Amino acid sequence: MKMIRASVTLGLVALTAVAAPFAMADDSGLYIGGNIGQSRATIDEERIVNSLAGAGFTTTGFEDDNRDLGFKLFGGYQFNKYLALEGGYFDLGKFDFTATGLPPGTLSGNIKIKGVNLDVVGILPITEKFSAFGRVGANYAKVEDSFVGGGYRIDDAVGNDGDIDLISAGLVFRFGGAPPAAPRAEEPAPEPVAKAVVAEPVPVPVPAPAPVVVPPPAPRFQKYTLSVTELFAFDSAELQKSQPKLDEIANVLMNDSTIDDVLIVGYTDRIGSDTYNQKLSERRAQAIKKYLVGRGVKAERLVAKGKGKSSPIASCTGKKNVALIKCLAPNRRVEIEKITATRPVK
Repeated sequence: MKMIRASVTLGLVALTAVAAPFAMADDSGLYIGGNIGQSRATIDEERIVNSLAGAGFTTTGFEDDNRDLGFKLFGGYQFNKYLALEGGYFDLGKFDFTATGLPPGTLSGNIKIKGVNLDVVGILPITEKFSAFGRVGANYAKVEDSFVGGGYRIDDAVGNDGDIDLISAGLVFRFGGAPPAAPRAEEPAPEPVAKAVVAEPVPVPVPAPAPVVVPPPAPRFQKYTLSVTELFAFDSAELQKSQPKLDEIANVLMNDSTIDDVLIVGYTDRIGSDTYNQKLSERRAQAIKKYLVGRGVKAERLVAKGKGKSSPIASCTGKKNVALIKCLAPNRRVEIEKITATRPVK
């Protein structure tokens, strides 16, 4: 049997060609994703044939399988709209060839490639929906190959360079990212809430010596509508320090212990997801309840609820910008009801 030195190219890959299949969002948070598609290997048939010819063999047939299913799984954390750290696992598939020749014999080879990578991703936002990005990092690839000669003897089967390309489509899932904070716009001052006014009873002159008893006016229930701008910072559920309106409500409740079932309802605008807005409205209502309890009002007299972006007052269109945030300001509110306002008859 003749000695053959076979130099085989199966493509040991340019891994940086396996790029992330999405444009990064503007906010921070965790994300995971995956790509799947077709891998294509460059098998250097000409060089293999020439290697066999140099050893005295004539190639009569050559078959190769240079395509397979490849995939990548990845996850990362985006620190801000410009920077993310991403790691992944990839499997580019299996590729093989078989060469037959004279004198009778065969030379077969196959290779499998998989590995992991860790990249720093730099992001350049272009529009709301598109970003340009580049990545730099390191990868570790595990290559498993085997070469079998039937009628040939092989001294060295790995001596060529090649590449493997993966053309794929993928999905990305993001977790918990908050919408990017927009510049805070000056919002119009809320309309003053009218206070219940109870007229002084007017004495009715009668000829009889006994005075006419005028019954006291029935209690009036009023609703306080407070702008979120007065209470919280944008996208926050932490009350600002000075709250004269809440102090006024606390005084009314402390002066009349018969007022029960006071309902505190938080609302948001439509910017952001339904889940996020619902939780934000609940946290704001609970913050106001906690404030009133801190002023001496018993917690069992208060009920705090959040209704997210439901029941909007203002309807606005357009993209998320300063003008839209300003237009939607009336929807970001807290309503407190029912407060009984009465004045005793003198």
